[in-house]
Amino acid sequence: MQWDDLRIFLAVARHESLSGAGKALKLDPATVGRRIARLEESAGAVLFAKSPQGYSLTDEGHALRARAAEAEQSIIGGIEQMRGQAGRLTGTVRIGAPDGAANYLLPQVCAQICEANPGLEVQIVALPRVFNLSRREADMAIGVSPPASGRLMVQKITDYRLHLAASVRYLARAGTPKSLADLGQHKIIGYIPDMIFDKELDYLAEVGVSHVDFSSNSVAVQLNWARQGAGLTVAHDFALPSAPELRKVLVEEASLVRSFYLIRHAADRRVPRLNRFAEALTAGLRKEVARLEALT
Repeated sequence: MQWDDLRIFLAVARHESLSGAGKALKLDPATVGRRIARLEESAGAVLFAKSPQGYSLTDEGHALRARAAEAEQSIIGGIEQMRGQAGRLTGTVRIGAPDGAANYLLPQVCAQICEANPGLEVQIVALPRVFNLSRREADMAIGVSPPASGRLMVQKITDYRLHLAASVRYLARAGTPKSLADLGQHKIIGYIPDMIFDKELDYLAEVGVSHVDFSSNSVAVQLNWARQGAGLTVAHDFALPSAPELRKVLVEEASLVRSFYLIRHAADRRVPRLNRFAEALTAGLRKEVARLEALT
């Protein structure tokens, strides 16, 4: 089994297609397919389930991916040392995050980290669900609650705040609620109830709202609905500077505090480049949340 085959295997696992992996590796997709076939023959196992939707890892593929990712990190670290770049960040880091953080915090924070480290590529996977780090879906993830199980390292990043908000247009049409009891007379925007993947996201229940008129599993969609005057929503304070049409309401009565956590695989404790990236990411997120919240 050759490292170059494992490198191609990781690319297919990350892009879930031969064409996507080929584009990233600057190889013809047919060549990528032949190399995967060779690797499967060498391993004596089927690593991918092929379908019209793409290439998805089998259980054997997931097991190999975890080991191959560890080997990749070791190789990158060795190359950095040889080049005298041990203090800099290179290679690819994939972050899984809920779409609130992915849309309104990570782009600017990661752009700053990459600007200081020209050899670094950051991939942000924005999905409203919990990431499976043990299967190496990402190198690290941001969560809204600490996981209860698994061989994971968990570090609290920062608290963040949320408030009810609506557009000026909506408030002019429907009136500004004076108390939580008034919310029953207003249009409400929130999560699809059966798609709330973490109890910490059940914001409306905390402010006593039991109905939802417009719903989405995406924070960005909810915010854009509010911007269009659809109704009231619970919005992240750090997202409000990007939505100047919105105004906070019931600021004292409906003020929520939540937390972000950085979640990593325990084995990555021994990977210096990921430790350095995690440190830079954590510091950047704390600073950016504080900056944006001060603008609201």
